[in-house]
Amino acid sequence: MPPQDDPAPTPPADATSSDSVPAPSGPPPIQEPDDSRVKHDGSKSDVDAIGNRKVGGRGLGNWYSLESEIRMGKQYAMQVENGVKLVQDPVVNEYVNRIGQNLVRNSDAQVPFTIKVIDSDEVNAFALPGGFFYVNSGLILAADEEAELAGVMAHEIAHVAARHMTKQMTRAQWANIGTIPLIFIGGGIGYGIYEAAGLGLPLTFMKFQRNFEAEADYLGLQYMYKTGYDPQAFISFFEKIQAKEKKKPGTLAKAFASHPQTPDRIEKSQQEIATILPARVQYVVSTSEFDDVKSRLATIENRHKVIEEKDGNRPSLRRTSSTDKSTGTDKTDDDRPTLKRRDDKPDQN
Repeated sequence: MPPQDDPAPTPPADATSSDSVPAPSGPPPIQEPDDSRVKHDGSKSDVDAIGNRKVGGRGLGNWYSLESEIRMGKQYAMQVENGVKLVQDPVVNEYVNRIGQNLVRNSDAQVPFTIKVIDSDEVNAFALPGGFFYVNSGLILAADEEAELAGVMAHEIAHVAARHMTKQMTRAQWANIGTIPLIFIGGGIGYGIYEAAGLGLPLTFMKFQRNFEAEADYLGLQYMYKTGYDPQAFISFFEKIQAKEKKKPGTLAKAFASHPQTPDRIEKSQQEIATILPARVQYVVSTSEFDDVKSRLATIENRHKVIEEKDGNRPSLRRTSSTDKSTGTDKTDDDRPTLKRRDDKPDQN
């Protein structure tokens, strides 16, 4: 048997050639969803493939890259934070951020999330393009369990993961509208600006078409389920809030009221839980930490209200009025005497 040539030696890993191109500096570009990594069938009902599914990709229905979406979201986040008061307590912020980041890790989101708490009594949460996420203190105080809070947050994370905002903007441009504030409302084309808290955000980011809301319900339940929460908590929370809204109108934020948990949405959610979310021996329903953070937040809110009430009761100065004894009428600065020339008449003697 003839001897075989030895294979050519491979250069060491750190060897470089004179014509090698240096690696580019700076952060690596954000990767679009990789269809080649999709596990199982990659459908939206494949809970085990969360994170590697065909959710939120770029294409004919979405003209925006992830980089442009993040740039846009950052600009609007600055606008939001200039118009609201943020909760500065580090314990509250760390807890809410941790709940949100756990959900993000168990989602199809392709962007990093920045999560902050807004000091507002309104029961609301919203996420901007690119993962800029805001939770109102009113939502935290309205929740009775951690799973209820997580359910609402998972729903908003689903809007970002499925890239509903940029998809709606793309559809608006398809319809020859072309600018961000011109958006789809209830299936038709309309104009609108979301004015809650004076933010002036495009309604595109706050009010979604029904099919997008249904998809956010569908995905959000999966995200909270995979994170370990009881998905029933999402449904029960909205039923509870709507009951409060009937008793005390104004409890529910306009953004939520525009897309209520109608009976058909609740029925579809119940069907999803029964079909693709197999029952577990145990779920995370609530924690003692949630109770502690909620109590801490309530104390902060009450302290602020007391301070605001005191500020409203500050003494104010006003000019006193004097009473004319002869007429009994009040005299103010407008009753100052005026001078007029006296008529000089000759004596009639």
